[in-house]
Amino acid sequence: MLKSEPAAVFTAMTGRAWGVLAVLSGAIFLEGVDVAMLNVALPSIRAELGLSTAMLSGVVSAYVLGYGGFVLLGGRAADLLGRRRMFLFWLTVFLVFSGLGGFATTGWMLLTARFVTGIAAAFMAPAGLSLITTNYADGPVREKALLVYAGVAAGGFSLGMVVGGLLTALGWRWVFFVPVLVSAVLLAAAIVLVRDSGAPRNVTEGRAGRFDVVGTLSVTAAMLLLVYGVVRLEHPSEMPGLTAGVFAAGLAVLALFVWNERRSAAPLVRLGILRSANLVRINLVAVLFIGSFMGFAFLVTLYFQELRGWSTVQTGLAMAVMGLDALLAPLLTPWLVRKFGNTRVIFGGVLTALLAYALFLPTDLDRAYLAMLPTMLLLAVAFAMVYGPLTIAGTEGVGEEEHGLAGGLLYTAIQFGAALGISAVTAVNVAATGTGGSAMDGLRTALIVPAAAAALGAVIAATGVRRNATAVAPELAFAQV
Repeated sequence: MLKSEPAAVFTAMTGRAWGVLAVLSGAIFLEGVDVAMLNVALPSIRAELGLSTAMLSGVVSAYVLGYGGFVLLGGRAADLLGRRRMFLFWLTVFLVFSGLGGFATTGWMLLTARFVTGIAAAFMAPAGLSLITTNYADGPVREKALLVYAGVAAGGFSLGMVVGGLLTALGWRWVFFVPVLVSAVLLAAAIVLVRDSGAPRNVTEGRAGRFDVVGTLSVTAAMLLLVYGVVRLEHPSEMPGLTAGVFAAGLAVLALFVWNERRSAAPLVRLGILRSANLVRINLVAVLFIGSFMGFAFLVTLYFQELRGWSTVQTGLAMAVMGLDALLAPLLTPWLVRKFGNTRVIFGGVLTALLAYALFLPTDLDRAYLAMLPTMLLLAVAFAMVYGPLTIAGTEGVGEEEHGLAGGLLYTAIQFGAALGISAVTAVNVAATGTGGSAMDGLRTALIVPAAAAALGAVIAATGVRRNATAVAPELAFAQV
């Protein structure tokens, strides 16, 4: 089932090209919608299974731990073992363990299912992204495919809240069973349509094909420890010594990983890839932009449900406007990228997000939804402007043999951003409320975090705009001579 002949690269958007894109986009949409649906269903899950707050938080964190811990390995595995092979195998694992989550009767069963589902997504996502970048010819065709792919992925985050609210009204277990049905359809289509554009390097042949066992174990352990440390920040007063120890251990293991990679004949991560200023800048912007968005979405969910008393369906519908990014990304973003370039579009999108958060800061318990609507609309535009161009820029200047690695780095940044954003706003909210402030005061204080993250992301993105302008200026001067 997993073997395939190398496929020719698509140089035009033929029927088959659109079919492959639909399958790969569907998989990344499934990954985003799965996370968003679970967040909306958490109160219902707690009520039926009788979960403690710590266990409920662990169910969310388990997915992030699995994803963040294994995504770099997932990206490298796609390069070495075959992108199609990894995509199909881990889509199957995603299907199976999502179904097991739906049959869970205890918190530990659900936590285990989410952890393995996160691992599956960590291998599946970079494999899918590298299948896009290697199956579509460099230039307009690839950019169009990536923008559609990223737009659908972005839509998964926002539309998942709406779908999750509707499914939870039928029963929270449908939040797990529906992804099983979608995964099965995607898997059947992928077996028929998806092909590798070239043969992977054989891991058993030659020095370059050796598998870096020490690097694999150390980076996975480091990512698990660091993400766990970030998750622990949600409750800063609980065993702060343990939290500091987790971060120290994570950094120590990360140092071991770097030491090993510098000396390995076949490193898991070629450290030279990090010399690219563009790659580093894009990943930093991804951390800050996704962190601000996920932190804001988490706070707004609490605001609607716990402070305003809205139902899950009402909350989902209130946030449905943000799902417009799924339409804007393939329609608006390609035109913007052609006219202004990836860097300027990313910068403009981060500024748009900053404006959206600023408009929401003065909110209170009596604020009408129409007054909040501009924030939701602006965030839809911001996500459409940023997510797709980030996906394109994340592999710019990187050889095709390392597209899986570049994708792994980008998805690591996205997962770290999501974990850091949610943990930061939770910690600030708890601290502000604990000092005698009301729940509304705590939420207003926490809302400053997404705005600050977006402001810092805009500053970093601006360095790319300035760098590009400096690089272009001599060419223009030469053309005028």
